[in-house]
Amino acid sequence: MSDYSKQVLKALDVAVAAIGGEARAGQIEMAQAVANALNNRHHLLVQAGTGTGKSLAYLVPALVHGKKVLVATATLALQRQLVERDLPKIKAALEKELNRDISFAIYKGVGNYICLQKLNNSASDPEAQEILDVSYLESDAKRLRAWAQSAGATGDRDDAPDVDRRVWQAASVSGRECIGADECPSGAKCFAALAKAKAQAADIVVTNHTLLAIEIVDSHPILPERDAIVLDEAHEFSDRTTGAVTEELTAARVSRAAVMARKHMPAKVSDGLVKASEKFTKSVEEYALDVKLDTAKLGKLEQVPKELEAGMRKVKEATAAVLQLISADEQIIDPNTMAERARVKGALNEINQTITKLLKPGSTHVLWFEPNFSTLYLAPLSVSDVLRKNLLSKTPVIATSATLTVGKSFDAIAKSIGFVVNEKLAEDEDIAEAIGDNNQEPDQQSMDPANLQILDVGSPFDFANQGMLYLPKDLPEPTRDGISHQVLVELGELIQAAGGRCLALFSSWKAVEAADEHLRKVLAELKLPIITQRRGDAVGPLVEKFAKDESATLLGTISLWQGIDVPGPACTLVAIDRIPFPRPDEPVLAARAAQADQSGGSGFMQISLPRAALLLAQGTGRLIRSLDDRGVVAILDSRIVNKRYGSILLNSMPAFYRTHDGAVIKEALSRLDQQYKARPEKTGD
Repeated sequence: MSDYSKQVLKALDVAVAAIGGEARAGQIEMAQAVANALNNRHHLLVQAGTGTGKSLAYLVPALVHGKKVLVATATLALQRQLVERDLPKIKAALEKELNRDISFAIYKGVGNYICLQKLNNSASDPEAQEILDVSYLESDAKRLRAWAQSAGATGDRDDAPDVDRRVWQAASVSGRECIGADECPSGAKCFAALAKAKAQAADIVVTNHTLLAIEIVDSHPILPERDAIVLDEAHEFSDRTTGAVTEELTAARVSRAAVMARKHMPAKVSDGLVKASEKFTKSVEEYALDVKLDTAKLGKLEQVPKELEAGMRKVKEATAAVLQLISADEQIIDPNTMAERARVKGALNEINQTITKLLKPGSTHVLWFEPNFSTLYLAPLSVSDVLRKNLLSKTPVIATSATLTVGKSFDAIAKSIGFVVNEKLAEDEDIAEAIGDNNQEPDQQSMDPANLQILDVGSPFDFANQGMLYLPKDLPEPTRDGISHQVLVELGELIQAAGGRCLALFSSWKAVEAADEHLRKVLAELKLPIITQRRGDAVGPLVEKFAKDESATLLGTISLWQGIDVPGPACTLVAIDRIPFPRPDEPVLAARAAQADQSGGSGFMQISLPRAALLLAQGTGRLIRSLDDRGVVAILDSRIVNKRYGSILLNSMPAFYRTHDGAVIKEALSRLDQQYKARPEKTGD
């Protein structure tokens, strides 16, 4: 064992003690693997089950190594945990151990910070004036301004007063609209620039998948330079990347740009854009209604519908005319006016470029229209090639999650991120090109996407003894008609046996609503609280409410399937209504599946099944969150027992004790409920 590895293990002991934890074999194994990856400059894909303490396992080696490391997470919850809980404790413990200062910072996209130039000139901003015309929004705007001007304000949306999203939008800019701190009259005090400067100097920078994905795809530096990257919750990175680079066009976006441009352009030119915007808005509204009435028009489109094409071309012509005049006018000397015009140019350029791409989607992208949001989308079929070339060939990547395997294989996730697995490198010309000259100095060499260690460090939990998996095989198979009455009855009986304490996960809003209606009737006499997620609800308050009431049941859809951490007696039953296969009308996944079929493979086995397996693993992972947890996972979809692919799904989940016997399960839940109810009540001071 090298001196570096010994130092990592010693520092890990110090850090674990600092947070009040205890040493775990999987955490130690992972920390050693991360240390080797950093020291030897290779990639690492590591599955670390719930309870491993993977955050410490990658943070400690990174800090001991002494080089800059970027940590990208999928969720705000994990970002906050790292920056507000884990890193401050680690810093205090390891500064003494390593005999040097340790620094860390969080960095987000420009749109997450107040734009001072825009805020300070709101009186001349048409968008801001529209907001201020609404009395209750004006109150929000005043509160936001007062906070932004207060001592110590960060400008960060997460730290700001809670205001209407329209107020925040009026006080912020997108990355493409931002003119940069060097050109902005408020640049010296720019919140985003100050956050980036702090991040540039930090040992550890915590950011999000989306921002990293934008940088990778655009090949334009947004984030600080780094020596290595950690992808936490790596199973989500491919989807986050796809979402980050998906083009979107809405009538509201075009209308906003027209309003912004009106102030700076002659009436003849600006009126042309306003009229084009109005016509486009009307055509989008009519087409959205048409699609809602004719569902055959849902899904992938080969080209822009003719009902929208003419309006889009008019908007493109009008934006080009405005851009030409703005660019030609060099007589502006007022810095604030210059900044405003730069924002207008940014917004118009973005619309112009988006329309250009939408009109020529090509075979490598998926085009579709979403009627509920009246939005045209264009997404890449795959992002693995760009991730391979622009991420994996640049710097060591440590990709980790509790769920990285499908049927005990890492291949699906590894390939989605861009790693080369089970292939000869020489057969991939793109990789050979990305690797470059092997005669370079080691620190200057490009990375090899096939130079990958794959590791599963397990979990400290004894799933077979801590949890039971209930697999009823006689329930009717799910249909497009929605959740069956038999499933609802079974769910009600399970919740009754458990005394509440249930997180019920559904694959559709329709199922959530049906379960809510049924359970409120059958559980009324038991007075078991039911907390139901509604469209638009923030997850955090729902989970907090659920965790505080041990007799409550929380009903929710896909946003509750992962990232929810409720240890203890509040959650002893996790119920899942059906296997979460992608919906047939999900355009990107459907197109990927069709491509796999056309290539001689199986879209179901290569796309749909891995997707479902990962979601099931995430959903079932909500049950056991500590060494003391006990409970039941119930999958109320008989296909997992009766179909051949069920074994792949089951092998992707924790190794709970399995049974088909509902009576055994209900007795176990009832017994567990009685045990928790028999605990001595906590008394106050």
